[in-house]
Amino acid sequence: MAKSDLRSIQAPLKDRYRTDPKSAVITLRAGGRIDDPEGVSCNVETGRALVAAGLHPATGGDGSLVCSGDMLLQALVACAGVTLRAVAAGTGIEVSGGQVRAEGDLDFRGTLGVDREAPVGFMQIRLAFDLDTRASAEELATLKKLTERYCVVYQTLRAGTPISSSFASRDIPHTQV
Repeated sequence: MAKSDLRSIQAPLKDRYRTDPKSAVITLRAGGRIDDPEGVSCNVETGRALVAAGLHPATGGDGSLVCSGDMLLQALVACAGVTLRAVAAGTGIEVSGGQVRAEGDLDFRGTLGVDREAPVGFMQIRLAFDLDTRASAEELATLKKLTERYCVVYQTLRAGTPISSSFASRDIPHTQV
């Protein structure tokens, strides 16, 4: 995408958000179904397809369902890749292609309750870009700085955004025998 094309698309949005900051606050939602009483899985609605998520093999899964930890890393890769493309277009730095990778380290002793001192969750996540570009070291530094700054998933993970949960029960009709 050309720099001018991206700017012309985003200019009216930026103007609206400057004049009406509340219009820039949007709630994104994700949903899933946990209807299989026999399995340890959750069907996640992605907007494009239904993804069946389940236990990672290191926690007893058979590997046939996607792992939510993998999905988190995939969300980071997707967001960082899109953000990099937008930053490259916005700055005029030519990037003809490349790869984005994320990897994270987990200690499954924490998840399985084997060791209360072992962390539950990623201990470290590494994000890497291998770009097809003739960009200078200074331009690469700009791409890195702006991609990190504007990538929603990167910033959410890095900031340790507060999260809360709530549980509610629904009445389930009892079957008559």
